[in-house]
Amino acid sequence: MRVAAIDCGTNSIRLLVADLSDDTLVDVVREMTIVRLGQGVDETGRLAPEAIERTRVALAGYASQIRELGAERVRMVATSASRDASNADDFRAMVLSTLGRAPEVITGDEEARLSFDGAVRGLRSGEPPYLVVDIGGGSTEFVLGTDGVDAARSVDIGCVRLTERHLRSDPPTAAEITATERDVVAAVDLAREVVPVEKARTLVGLAGSVTTVTALALGLTGYDPAAIHHARISRDQVTEVTDRLLTQTREQRAAYPVMHPGRVDVIGAGALVLRVIMDQVGADSVVASEHDILDGIAWSLS
Repeated sequence: MRVAAIDCGTNSIRLLVADLSDDTLVDVVREMTIVRLGQGVDETGRLAPEAIERTRVALAGYASQIRELGAERVRMVATSASRDASNADDFRAMVLSTLGRAPEVITGDEEARLSFDGAVRGLRSGEPPYLVVDIGGGSTEFVLGTDGVDAARSVDIGCVRLTERHLRSDPPTAAEITATERDVVAAVDLAREVVPVEKARTLVGLAGSVTTVTALALGLTGYDPAAIHHARISRDQVTEVTDRLLTQTREQRAAYPVMHPGRVDVIGAGALVLRVIMDQVGADSVVASEHDILDGIAWSLS
């Protein structure tokens, strides 16, 4: 069966069209567009009209591909930014008119479960229980489990949210970095109230911040999903990359061949979230996964 999954987050909107059988998911199309839907939401509580329009343009292209490729089932999930916004109805109406169906604005717990399912199916690196950490633009999900989810919590830290809140200088100041670290530590403490992170044997990191840090740690000369998927990098490598990014200007970060243009201004915050989480949970390494909530959405259509 051919299915189409759309994940609309705070920073990006992504499409996966795949052929799904009982135990395999074969990509037909996998795309990402940086739309920054969550622009200013942390400060204003509202989705900016220009952000909704950027998302509409990207979604219109995805809808056309879904029709052309003949997907039998379609599911669009919207996460942190559209959960937080007071004008989420404007976003919902736009999606309904563009895609022909309404988005599902899911809870943080459902987001966490979909992320875990997408990441752990097919994982051959590391030992369970797994602690899956999905670092998004507006939120981060902590999920502990082996074959299924044992505990999950979503907390309101992400690369876009923390950049807008604290990391406003180029490069960030020491005070801005300290304030960001403080927020991440507090968020990990919140997650720990529900998720017994100390039980984890393997930390699995998801989403663009993690995969970009991994690409930098590996010294790749171009973004290579096959090289990144299930690669393991150490806490020392994460610390080195994070420290480097936080001392560089936007221009210097943009010069990396693995850096997506839409991630240049928020990668420092994303790397810092990963580094602080590793410190707080005592993880010596992290396994990066290119499969995440998008794959979980596709599996949910079986």
